[in-house]
Amino acid sequence: MSFAAPFVLVALAAIPVLIVLYGGVQRDRRRAASAFAAPALSASVLPRRPGWRRHAPMLVVLIAVAVLVVAAAKPQRSIAVPVERASIMLVTDVSGSMQATDVKPTRLEAARAAARRFVRAVPKGVNVGVMALSSKPRVLASPTRDRDAVNAALGQLTPRGGTGTGEAIQAATRILNRAPGVGAKRPPAAIVLISDGSSTGDIDPVAAAQAARKLRIPIYTVALGTAQGTITVPRPGGAGGTETRRVPPDPQSLSEIAKASGGKTYTAADADKLKDVYERLGSLLGTKKEKREITAGFAGGGLALLLLGAALSLRWFGRLI
Repeated sequence: MSFAAPFVLVALAAIPVLIVLYGGVQRDRRRAASAFAAPALSASVLPRRPGWRRHAPMLVVLIAVAVLVVAAAKPQRSIAVPVERASIMLVTDVSGSMQATDVKPTRLEAARAAARRFVRAVPKGVNVGVMALSSKPRVLASPTRDRDAVNAALGQLTPRGGTGTGEAIQAATRILNRAPGVGAKRPPAAIVLISDGSSTGDIDPVAAAQAARKLRIPIYTVALGTAQGTITVPRPGGAGGTETRRVPPDPQSLSEIAKASGGKTYTAADADKLKDVYERLGSLLGTKKEKREITAGFAGGGLALLLLGAALSLRWFGRLI
């Protein structure tokens, strides 16, 4: 919890002063009572002492004052609210290594299913685009609110080519930076990059990520797969037949990309883990933290305590009368 006017909280220092003053009044009252009746006769004059109950009204009033001072400081709390007009580009690796079956049914199919869950999770006001990451990036859907179009684009992800990560980041950044906003201000934007290998393109992906950071477009990377992942490929040199090739993920490269852009990096060794990652990203990118005042709650509570203190005082004085 934070406060819009924290300087008002200085008034809380008055509470201990009021307690000291109240204690002094009670001591004066006891001295006056002693002067009126000798201590030996006090039991017959007042056979039932009120004890702590006579202090209850003042205690409630002091708490009420403290709560009202807090209310005057305009307390705030952060809540998650949907991001309006934000744009997210889903960049999915479709290189040959995404056919590995260490993530069931294949890395690419698991990525497609998780992306569809992600699309369902983000608020409808968020624009989502789809890009296939191969030797050359292919935009399958520009950022849009049309979820049917996005899901259709995800269905077009097919394995082919190499891994031009830098080229894909550069293309996604260019598209997101052109997104129309309110006035001269571009709406928030981010890239979600899921891949399983090192870049084989000509553009340095870290340099592309640094350029994205200058435009305030963070990149959230997901390293998909396990060290045991393999694919079957034709033997080189036209010798005929096939061979098994290991295709472990490269989380270090993806971590460097995320760090250079100001984003975050994740790893997913199986479909369930990938699902969890996309759920977290949906919450992270689809909402933002905003401060909302909660003054009314404190003010109402303070007034209620004041009324309670007044009622206790009336009841107490009523008994004395």
